[in-house]
Amino acid sequence: MFPACRTAGEPFALPQFARTRSDLETFMEELRGCHTALRACCARQEPRDQFFHDMVGPCSALERKSIEPMALQLEGGKVRAMQRLVSAALWDEAAMLETYHCLIQDERGEPDGVLLVEETGFVKKGQDSVGGARQYCGALGQVEHGPVGVCAASASRQGYALVDQRRFLPEAWFTDAYQERRTQCKVPDEGVWQRTPQWAAAMVQALHQPGILPFKSMVADCLYGHSPDFWAACEACGGIVACVATPADTRGWRQPLATTTPTSPSKGTQRTQRVAVTDTPPRTVAALAQAMPATFWYRRTVAEGTTGPSTYECARKRLRLCKEGQPTTAVWVLLTRTLGAHPQYGDSLSNAPVRAP
Repeated sequence: MFPACRTAGEPFALPQFARTRSDLETFMEELRGCHTALRACCARQEPRDQFFHDMVGPCSALERKSIEPMALQLEGGKVRAMQRLVSAALWDEAAMLETYHCLIQDERGEPDGVLLVEETGFVKKGQDSVGGARQYCGALGQVEHGPVGVCAASASRQGYALVDQRRFLPEAWFTDAYQERRTQCKVPDEGVWQRTPQWAAAMVQALHQPGILPFKSMVADCLYGHSPDFWAACEACGGIVACVATPADTRGWRQPLATTTPTSPSKGTQRTQRVAVTDTPPRTVAALAQAMPATFWYRRTVAEGTTGPSTYECARKRLRLCKEGQPTTAVWVLLTRTLGAHPQYGDSLSNAPVRAP
């Protein structure tokens, strides 16, 4: 269905998705191979057999892809057995995730791969789903009832795949009013409320430490670029370049800054450290963008929209970030704005070489 390299010869061009019978047979063989690799992660035979039917069912042409219609449609599918697979079967989830990551690395992994971090939500009106609440749904662009998840995907020239996900629990779920629902949904008692950037930080560290899925850079939107927890996780991944959207009110100084070399005693020895100093107050990224001369901006077409090409003006500058009034990490900031006499400035993109711990 897809060529070996999806961008060969023409960068960022997606091939046509033309299915044939041989493609479907090849796809089924791929599913059987994935099933064979993962079946050892469950000790019982029945769940292992129904696991394959649960993989095939979502790929069918059924309008409703819940367990009962899928089981009735599939040869060998059993409704109660597939329900037990989801609700009661015990799987070694850590071994499954590691095996899955190895499969992705063998098929699509590259040393200069990219890790994409994003959150997503979907509408679900029922009251029994874990984490269900009225909250912002990215798929609709508005507040709606349903769960939200934080996802991580791996991408390279060979393709892309979802590699991890965490279900977000709203703060209300940790109140006494939700005690019964937490018990019914088997939420661990030791769980504590965390924001989505904190979940994302835990995922980034969990994916980087084993080294199974190597990635050279990481991208995320403004929600994560504004989180100290997420930045700390990025900095802990030595050698990784993090490209994250930065709020317009992010403060810093244009590089270079003057430095001083103070010497202080430390445990009986003299310790010297270079420190950046400045007498000027930090400026916001928005103020920096508005003050830049027109000669610093260049035009780029980023997409072919339904009404024509989407073109923006871009610029980049070296910036020393401000934290608690003091200079910290030096980053590259990519600035974007719309065309015309009164341009609108978007969230900037900070491209920060992450320091080794």
